[in-house]
Formats: sequence, C-alpha cells, structure tokens
Amino acid sequence: MGKHAQMVMGPAGSGKSTFCAALAKYAETQKRVVHVVNLDPAAEDLRYEPSIDIRELVNVDDVMEELGYGPNGALMYAMEFLVDHMDWLTDELDDYADDYLIFDCPGQIELYSHVPVMKAVCDALQNCGYQVVALYMIDSHFISDTSKFISGILSCLSAMLRLEVPHLNVLSKVDLLGEKPDEEWLEKFLEPDMPTLMHQLEKETGGRFTKLNKAICSLLDTYSMVNFLPLSSNDPDSVELILAHADHAIQYGEDVDVKEPRDQDPDPEETLPSDNS
Repeated sequence: MGKHAQMVMGPAGSGKSTFCAALAKYAETQKRVVHVVNLDPAAEDLRYEPSIDIRELVNVDDVMEELGYGPNGALMYAMEFLVDHMDWLTDELDDYADDYLIFDCPGQIELYSHVPVMKAVCDALQNCGYQVVALYMIDSHFISDTSKFISGILSCLSAMLRLEVPHLNVLSKVDLLGEKPDEEWLEKFLEPDMPTLMHQLEKETGGRFTKLNKAICSLLDTYSMVNFLPLSSNDPDSVELILAHADHAIQYGEDVDVKEPRDQDPDPEETLPSDNS
C-alpha cells in the first residue's frame, strides 16, 4: 500500500488528540490498520495507545527539571532535540514500514509558523518515502469572533505555505456550537467569504483599523486557499469525511494492485468435440 502519514496539527485545545483517538477507533471498525504516533513531549492522559511515543526520547517534565526551563521553553527545546536526533524517529518507523501513520503533534503554533521544527519532521518523513498530508485544526469557537476567526485563517495559511505538503484545514468541535447550526450560516465560515467577514470586522472594531482590516482581508481573498472541513469527533460520519479527504490528498489506495479477473468457465458449446465424420 505504500507509506502514508497524517500530521494532525493546530493550536492547543483544538481537539487534535481527541480526533486521533476517534480516527483510530473508526479505522478499527473498518478493519483498517493505522498507527498513532504521539509527537507531543508534554502530552498527558492520551486517549489512545501510541505506537511510537516521543516521550521515550524526551519529556517536557524532565527538561524543566534538569534545565530549569518553563513549559513553553521546555517544549521548544524538546522538539528541537527531536530534530537533532531524527534518526531515533526514523529507526522507530522501521517497525511500521508500509503502514498508515497518524502523528499527534504539539499545540505550539510557533512550530508551524516560524520555527522550522515541523517542516524538518515533514521533510524527514518524505525522505523516508512517506506521502504526507497536514491537517490543521482550529476550534469552532473561533467563529464566534470575526477577528479571532481571521487570525485562525492566517495561522492556517502560514502553516500551509511553510510546510509545503498537501494540506487540509479542519474546523473542529462543531458539535459544541449548540443546536445544529444552519448549513448556510456555517458555510460562510467553511468557505470564508472575505467581503462579508470584512464588513463584520468593521462593525466589531468600529472602523478603527479599516486600512489594516482591508489589507488582511485582501491578502486572504487574493490567496483564496483556506477552506475548512467540519469535524465532530464523536460522529463517525464526520471522522470518515476527514479521512476520505486526507486519503485523497495523499493518493492512499490508488497504488493497490489491480486484480486480474479469474478465468471464466469455458462455454460448453465451444468445447464440444468437432464432428469429423
């Protein structure tokens, strides 16, 4: 089947680990083998059993204790330590050759914007022959505030441009929006309509930042690269939708050998002995 990997990324609290657990559970019901890799050295109480765990290499608590760093500094140090010891990860991957891997990544957005750590991880996976897709998740509460939502779009775009791999953006926790949201209302966030968002942003900021708002919205409208898929991790159909898009992005399943049809039984009329008399 080849080597395939999902990098599940996004800010802290966006539901990355919950999605990884839901995806692993869904795959099990479909008799499909996937392995979840914990790439967060600060993770606690995982909802899944990781096949590979970065905490076996480096742990944030140990870094804080030995070097006296704070939580954020310790996490950045731990991720840079991983990059310096990438052979550890590639050696671990040898046990899962030709398997489908789900990487549960840390929630420090610096890792996806200006620090080259996640880019280095993606490059290492590609060098090992993996087809890599990035899933960047933002919490659905972002849509309650237009300025917050636009900042989320910018972070998605930053990660997309920096990582240079096939990319999906996911609006997570849509089940927490209360009653089932109107599809037309939700659609303006899944496929952001920048003129509409610009108008709403002007109302919220009172026109104080008109030039800045126009510049940002114009940038996003020009690129027009950021759309979202809705996700409710407790809904198998929603998880299936995300998985289907991810599979398509990395061409999973397209390299399966085509089976030749079995020879049909010969036509009795064609096998009758000829009359030589």
